[in-house]
Amino acid sequence: MTLVANSRQAEAWNGPVGAHWATHQARYDTMLAGVNEALFGAAAVAPGDRVLDVGCGAGATTRIAARLAAPGHAVGVDISAPLLERARASTAAEGVANAAYECADAQVHPFPAGAYDVVVSRGGVMFFEDHAAAFRNLARALRPGGRLAFVCPQPPGPHSPEARTLALFARLVDEEPGAEAVAARTAMASLSDPDRLREVLAGYEEVTVDPVTVEAVWGRDVPDAVEFLLSRYPGRPLPAGRLAELEAALRPYATDSGVRMRAGVWLVTAVRP
Repeated sequence: MTLVANSRQAEAWNGPVGAHWATHQARYDTMLAGVNEALFGAAAVAPGDRVLDVGCGAGATTRIAARLAAPGHAVGVDISAPLLERARASTAAEGVANAAYECADAQVHPFPAGAYDVVVSRGGVMFFEDHAAAFRNLARALRPGGRLAFVCPQPPGPHSPEARTLALFARLVDEEPGAEAVAARTAMASLSDPDRLREVLAGYEEVTVDPVTVEAVWGRDVPDAVEFLLSRYPGRPLPAGRLAELEAALRPYATDSGVRMRAGVWLVTAVRP
């Protein structure tokens, strides 16, 4: 059964946004890999656990959870059909037999009561339209004493490397923020306030909100990072001068292990009473 409470997000993630993430699955998984250690360290998935991965996307975190939980299992839930198609294909290719996926909105989906020991999310929870209602629904899905662990962005600030680079890129491609971009930015900031996080987690116990600094990998090198950014706007190549400006902006973050920019996230944990 699929119930979708937020049609705007569903439209985006089943349209161009979801298609781009599905096409560039490996890039996005590499970009976000730095978050995994902190997330799963906090989640403490143990053998035999039943894990729910909220906003699982292409399933990288679901597969990690499944491997940690074996002989238990992990279920990834997402509203994006293109990403779930990639998730199922990757899971089969990697031979992960104890992972499954559901196309549903976790905010309203009727999960079996008490069916999970752990709920995890690598950012997916920030896209809920009604966060308090969503976390109440996830609490019902957890067994008493079950654990919730997720990450969401800290306020980036206008002078963070990522914010400066993305602002420059938008200017260079003459991009006016469309409805999808505005919705994405609103969602990214929806849980950036620790007081807001504690508010929407009312009803949980042992709530912690800890700052974590991670490095996002934008590409193997500067040309690769530029190619990735431009892939968001197919058919709109940059003139040589603007391309050089973007390359210059990325060059300070180039290392032997890729173009890396630091970003701050909140690592949030809680327990269902």
